[in-house]
Amino acid sequence: MPDRITLVTALQGAGWHPAAWRTAGPAAQRLTSLRHWRDVVVEQDRLGVDAVTIEDSFTAGPVDAAGDLDTTTVVGRLDALLVANAVAPATRALGLVPTVSVTHTEPFHVATGLQTLDHVSQGRAGWRIQVSPTPREAALFGRRPGGDEASVLFDEAREVAEVVSRLWDSWDDDAIIRDVTTGRFIDRDRIHNAAFAGSFVSVHGASIVPRSPQGRPPVFSLAHRADAAAFAVDAADVVLVTPGYDGREARDLLDEVRHLEQVAGSDVRRPVLADLAVLIGSSSAAAADALASLDTAAGAPYASTSDTSVLATTVPELVTLIGDLRDLGFAGVRLRPLRIPLDSTAIARELVPALVTAGLRADVASRPTADLRTRLGIAPAVSRYASASAPVEVPA
Repeated sequence: MPDRITLVTALQGAGWHPAAWRTAGPAAQRLTSLRHWRDVVVEQDRLGVDAVTIEDSFTAGPVDAAGDLDTTTVVGRLDALLVANAVAPATRALGLVPTVSVTHTEPFHVATGLQTLDHVSQGRAGWRIQVSPTPREAALFGRRPGGDEASVLFDEAREVAEVVSRLWDSWDDDAIIRDVTTGRFIDRDRIHNAAFAGSFVSVHGASIVPRSPQGRPPVFSLAHRADAAAFAVDAADVVLVTPGYDGREARDLLDEVRHLEQVAGSDVRRPVLADLAVLIGSSSAAAADALASLDTAAGAPYASTSDTSVLATTVPELVTLIGDLRDLGFAGVRLRPLRIPLDSTAIARELVPALVTAGLRADVASRPTADLRTRLGIAPAVSRYASASAPVEVPA
C-alpha cells in the first residue's frame, strides 16, 4: 500500500466538460495565451500537486455527428510539449507531462523534444504517450489513409516507445568531457548507436540532445480498455485506469494491470493511478446543480461521453474516495477538472491540504523536490548502453 498518495491534475483548455468555457470568465479568452497556462500550472506547483498532464491532439476540437468541428465547445489548442517547455522555468517542483502522439510523429522529434523539456525543467519531464486513430488526423499528414485498427496502432506505438527510449539512452551521462587540453568537447566512445529496425520505424545514430537529468522521463499511458492496458504495461512507467463508481471495478482494474505485468514477465510493479473527472462544489447538492447546468448547456450529460467516472463531489467526499483507492493499492489519482480554473483551483487550494490533514500526503513544505521519477517512486533509469562496446562515430 502506498504511504503517500500521488496527485496529478489533468489540464485541458477551459476544463474537461465541453461547456466549461461558458463559466470560465476571463480565462476563456486566454486559452491560447502563455499567461493562462502559466497561471494554472504555477498554482498547481506552488500548492503541492505532484504533476500536471497537458492534453493534446491532432484535432482542433471535438467533432459533431456530421464530422465537422463542434462549435459549441472549445476549438483550438496550443502544442502541449511547447507549453510545458514554456512554463517549466516558472515552476519549482511540479512534474510536467505533455501528451505527445506517436502515430504520425517521428520518434526522433518526440525523443529530443522531451529530452529538452527534461533539461529545461531540471528533471521534471514526463510523457503521456498517445495514439491517433482517426482518418481526420491522418489527413493532416497525408502519409497514410488512417483508420488503422487499434492493434496496428499499438504495435507501432510499441516500436516508437522503444526507439525513443534508445535515443534517450544514446548519450552516456559523462559523454561531454570538455577536455581543453586535447581540444575534445565530447568522448565519441560515450555516444552510442540507437540502432533499431522494426515493422513501422527504424533509426540509425544517436540523439542530438545530451542525456537529460532523468535519463528517461517517466512515460504515462491511459489504460481505458484491454488493448490499451496491455500496451501500457509494455511501454509505460505509470498506468492510468478509469474506474467506475464502485470499489469492485477499481480493484478489478488494478488486478488486471498486475496480471498483465505477470504475463509480460515483468518484475516491476508500476504505479497505477485512478483517472477521474471531477467537479468540486461547496456541497454535494451545489456540485450536482453545477454539473446539471453544464450538461444542459452542452445538450447532453458529459457522463455519457466520458471514458471515466464523472464525479460532482465535495473535497471531503473526494478525500474519502482517494483514501479508499489507496487502501485498494492505488498509488494515487489523476483528476480531470471539469472547469478550469474553478476545479483546478479547488484541487490545489482545498484538496491538497485536506489530503495532508487526512494523512494521505506530506505537508507541502516537506515535499520532495527531486526529479519526477523519484517522486513517483520509479527506479532511476540505467542506460542500456552503459557497457556497450560498439559506439557510433560522430563528427569531432
